[in-house]
Amino acid sequence: DRPIRPLFVKGFKNETQVVITVLQHDLENDPDVVGMVAASAALTISGVPFMGPIGAARVGYIDGELVLNPTIDQLPSSDLDLVVAGTTDALMMVESEAKELSEDTFLEALMFAHRGMQPVIEAIIELAEHAAKEPFDFQAEDHSGVVTQIQSLVGEDIKAAYTHTAKHDRHNAVGAAKKKAAEALVKTEENPDGVESAKFATAFKECEAHVLRRDIIDNGHRVDGRALDKVRSIVSEVGVFPRTHGSALFTRGETQAIVVATLGTGEDEQYIDALTGTYKEKFLLHYNFPPYSVGETGRMGGAGRREIGHGKLAWRAIRPMLPAADEFPYTIRLVSEITESNGSSSMARVFGSSLALMDAGVPLKKPVSGIAMG
Repeated sequence: DRPIRPLFVKGFKNETQVVITVLQHDLENDPDVVGMVAASAALTISGVPFMGPIGAARVGYIDGELVLNPTIDQLPSSDLDLVVAGTTDALMMVESEAKELSEDTFLEALMFAHRGMQPVIEAIIELAEHAAKEPFDFQAEDHSGVVTQIQSLVGEDIKAAYTHTAKHDRHNAVGAAKKKAAEALVKTEENPDGVESAKFATAFKECEAHVLRRDIIDNGHRVDGRALDKVRSIVSEVGVFPRTHGSALFTRGETQAIVVATLGTGEDEQYIDALTGTYKEKFLLHYNFPPYSVGETGRMGGAGRREIGHGKLAWRAIRPMLPAADEFPYTIRLVSEITESNGSSSMARVFGSSLALMDAGVPLKKPVSGIAMG
């Protein structure tokens, strides 16, 4: 959904569900790219206010050559597994796993993917010309007047709130500004001419975004007052738990991860029952993001969408640096517990994983670090 979600017209809030089902598999082509293309085509002809279509492509790098949509059999010999989605003139989503490719090669691969997806986009446009439904009669509600009022009342309060370095303090300060504006603007028995609460909430969010954007563009400051290229203070420690094979504590600002590495034998490998058949995996990475890490209560159960997706991200980052099976024949399991989160817990997990593996004596080719950008 990452390349699709931003393309709905601003203000469209109708629940929209896209269901992608793999009906059959040729054991040659991964259905993930096909699924993105199918979702794009379905939305484009559905009539919903969608500013698509998008296309998608996978790129490999085999024997020094870029390969468009490599097959499943080709990927093990590829130094790159890159999936890109985009529109006619822009990229919307990038996901990849690589073996230390140069920046020039990676940028070339991005442009190669963008060129490769254009025939797909053209085909979806042609399909829409023959099969599209009538567009929804949708007009986004205008909140500009309310945004201006909020800006006048509490714009400076919001700006001051976002200078707090502590997430909790920042949240409280924004809440106070919102309450102050709501008391003056929201419709009540005492204020029958006020705005509806839902409209106010949307307008306040727009005002927040405007204040933040202007501070970044005009002053080079972000949420907590830091410069755009300044990293929060980092503290790390290894050997946190003496009874485990390897452990690490990684803290960046108010984001913290505890990562534990455990080594096992071949009998501990995980059996994976995939579309392509059953196979065994010797490197496992599990990511837990409990609700208390963001100061909330919530369900504690099996892995959710976030844990699965972010866990895969870190798995892809670490795997290329693991030793070959003939050098280090052990099964490796990493478990990351996020104890507090104030942005980029996924990258904290990558740092912590490198540290825990080295603490466990795993001969990494090189340590891995990560950073998130906006």
